[in-house]
Amino acid sequence: MSPLRNRRDDEVRRLLDTPHPAVPVDLATRAVLRGRRIVRRRRIEHTVLWVLLAAAAVAGIVLAVLAWPDHPAPDVPATGTWWPQTGPN
Repeated sequence: MSPLRNRRDDEVRRLLDTPHPAVPVDLATRAVLRGRRIVRRRRIEHTVLWVLLAAAAVAGIVLAVLAWPDHPAPDVPATGTWWPQTGPN
C-alpha cells in the first residue's frame, strides 16, 4: 500500500470518528412485528397457491371424466385389423 494518504480513507476515518446515530428504543419490537407480518403473508400466499393447485387438479380430473367417451371401443373386425379392407377380399 502506498504511504500517501487516500482521500477515501480520510473520509471513512472522519465518519468513524463522529458520534454514531442513536438507535431507536423500539427498533427490536418493530423488527419482530415486521418479521411476523412477512411470515404471515408468506404463509397465506403459500396456502392460497396450494388451494389453487388443488382446485386446478380437481377441475382437470372433472374435465377428463366429462370428456371421456361413453361408448365402448369398437370391436376388432374379423380380418384382425383396425382399418377397413380397401381391395378385393
